[in-house]
Amino acid sequence: MSTRLDLSKLSLMDALDLAILIEMEACHRYQMFASQFGHSGGRDAGSFFASMVENEAKHGQELETRRKELFGDAPAKLTLDDLYDVEAPDMGAPHRGMSLLDAFNIGLAAEQKAYDFYDVALSGITDPDVQELFTELRDEEAEHVQMLREAMAKLPESATAETEYDLDETPYL
Repeated sequence: MSTRLDLSKLSLMDALDLAILIEMEACHRYQMFASQFGHSGGRDAGSFFASMVENEAKHGQELETRRKELFGDAPAKLTLDDLYDVEAPDMGAPHRGMSLLDAFNIGLAAEQKAYDFYDVALSGITDPDVQELFTELRDEEAEHVQMLREAMAKLPESATAETEYDLDETPYL
C-alpha cells in the first residue's frame, strides 16, 4: 500500500480527492474480480466481490457529494497514478475455485489495509481538517472490518467449500 504524495501537505480538498480515489481503486479491483468469477447472485465469491463493488462505489459517492458541497467543481489535482493498493484487494489474492470464506478474507484484508493506511498517515498530518477527515475515514474502515467479521461469523459451514469450475467457463483465472 503506498502513495506518491507527501501526506503532510494535503489540503482538505486533496485529502477528499485522495479518499475518493482510494475508494475508486478498490471498486475497480472488485469489479475485475467479480467479472473474472461471474456470480450467481447467491453466496459465492463472485457475488461477494460484486457486493463489495457496490459498497466501495457507495462510499466513494458519499465522499464525492461531500467534496462538491465544500469545493464545488474545483478540479482535482490527484489521480489514480498518485496511489497504489491503498484499499484495493491484492491483485493475486483470488484463485480458481475459491470459497466464499476466502473471498470474505480478501475483503477483510483490504479493509484492514485501508484502516492501517489512515492510521499511519495520521501521525504525519498537521492540518486539523485533514486530521479530522482521516480520523473519520480510519474509524469507518474499522467499522467495515467489524461488519465483515460479523458477516463472516454468520456464514454457513458450506462457505468454506471451494467451488468447482468448468475450465472453459472461467478463462480469466
